[in-house]
Parts: sequence; structure tokens; C-alpha cells
Amino acid sequence: MTSDGSILVTGAAGFLGSHLCDRLIAEGHRVHGIDDLSTGSTRHLAHLRGHPAFSFTVHDIARPLPPGLDDVTRIFSLACPASPAYYQQHPVQTLLASTHGVWQLLEFARERGATLLQTSTSEVYGDPQVHPQHEGYWGHVNPIGLRSCYDEGKRCAESLCFACERQYGTRIRVARLFNSYGPRLRPDDGRVVSNFVTQALAGVPLTIYGNGLQTRSFCYVEDTIDGLIALMVSSVQGPVNIGNPTEHTILEVADQVLRLTGSRSRIDFHPAPPDDPVRRRPDITRAKHELHWQPRIALDEGLRRTAAWFAHPMPVAAPKAA
Repeated sequence: MTSDGSILVTGAAGFLGSHLCDRLIAEGHRVHGIDDLSTGSTRHLAHLRGHPAFSFTVHDIARPLPPGLDDVTRIFSLACPASPAYYQQHPVQTLLASTHGVWQLLEFARERGATLLQTSTSEVYGDPQVHPQHEGYWGHVNPIGLRSCYDEGKRCAESLCFACERQYGTRIRVARLFNSYGPRLRPDDGRVVSNFVTQALAGVPLTIYGNGLQTRSFCYVEDTIDGLIALMVSSVQGPVNIGNPTEHTILEVADQVLRLTGSRSRIDFHPAPPDDPVRRRPDITRAKHELHWQPRIALDEGLRRTAAWFAHPMPVAAPKAA
């Protein structure tokens, strides 16, 4: 990716957003980060404070964009809560981030001739009736359920992206991310890996909702960021699945976490939440062929790195100015 112009990252203080900012700056780009800090944290960006290639503004993406972005040529749209624990308590804000917020970014991109990459999600497939999930599958989603603020918000964002491309010629990319994990996950965000690791390290029971036989596919953050950048620099509009095609039951993940941490925590089973997907696994044929991308880090290694970070969170060194 050439370094002409600067790059806007929304959701920059979040888990994925902060890792993306690090990578872009390390590659020599100028980055503007914005985040309303509803789920992100400035701790994730503390090492970038004062860096000549980075600026940060606290801002709600559902409001008009802040000034100072005239040199932006690329936009990574990551500003939407991904934590079920948060978005089920704030469904309106979650929907507005994926609808009004994404609409404003698309208008901004159209006016300036910038390229917008929308980070969509495997949740657009809902509780899938096709396995593994390929990009041509339309999904099986409850439009009014507890998860709908996130699922349908992301589906609407995809529709907005392609509507703007068809009507205005807006340059778009759409990535459908499957479960990502790694350092900087919030310990209280309600996602599988962060839940299990923090519980195991604390010596408290690991919480499994349902019978634990439901499956997920987990992609380490480094691989996810590689996939996003590969899509942005390509000429592929998408949607493109970005995820790890290796499928694991939730029970398998719990057992791996217990083994890696040496924890003696027991496993507690609780009722499954409404609309919880039974199986989730990406077909990444398109990513392999069109982006020459596939994940490299196996779950065991990724969990080891993640557990080490949660046990001893280390400050991050700022990337050197290019």
C-alpha cells in the first residue's frame, strides 16, 4: 500500500483498531484515529501519543466527522461495538454506528474520492443453514432478536456500501470478519477467548453457554490485520471472508485454555442465549485466490500469546517514524 495521503481508522482505540494503527504506522503511513471510547481504551494507543505520524480524536462516528481529515485517501471503518455484553445493553447506539455512521463515512469517501473498507462480520450469516459459510450465502438472521442490533446493523452497512458504489461509484471494500482474538481484548467483553482466559487465570469456573458442542473459528489478530490490509490494497470489492477455517467446539477451546494456563478451574454450563449460532466456519476460497491471504497462526499458539498478555500486560513500544 502506497503512503500517498493519510489513512482514517474509526474505532481506533478498540481491539482491532489499535493493532491496525500500529501496523499502518510501522509501514510508514500517516494515520488519523477516531473513537468514542464506548468500548475502546486510550491505553491501547498510549504508546502512539506524540508520534508524528498519528493523531487521535475522541468522536462519535454517528455525528458529523471532525475537521482536519482533508488529506485522507483511505478509510478503515471499524467503529461498532463487537462485544455482546455491550451491544445488547446499547442496541440503538450500535445500530447508529453501522447505519448513520457508515453512511457519513461513505459520503466523506465519495466527496474526496477515497476508498472505504467496511469491516463487516460473520454475524451477517446468523445461525447458518449452510456450512461452511461462503460469501454467496444470504444468511439466517433474526431481524428483531437480541443480536439484531449488531447483525442487522452490519447487514445494512454492507447494503449501504454497495448502494453507494452502484449509484455514485464510491470505492468500497467489504470484509466479513470471523471471531478474532489476541492481546488487547477487553477482559469483560463477553467473548469466548477473553472470558475463558481471564476466568482460568483467576481460578474461577469457565462459563460455557449451551452444551459446548457449538463451533467457532478463531483468527489471531495478526492474521486478521494482514487480511484487512490485503483487501484494502487489492481491487476486490468483496465481500470477502477473513477468518480461520479451522473449526473448534467451545469445549475444545476451554480445554486448551486450561492446559495452556495450568488452571484447575472447573467448567460451568449455563443456558444458551437466544439465537446463538450452532456452527460457524468461513469458506476462505475467495481470500486465498483473490487476496493471496490465509491465516498462519494456529489456535494453540494464538491462545498462548493471548494468555501471556492477560497474565502480564506489557506496554507497547511506539513504531519508529518512517
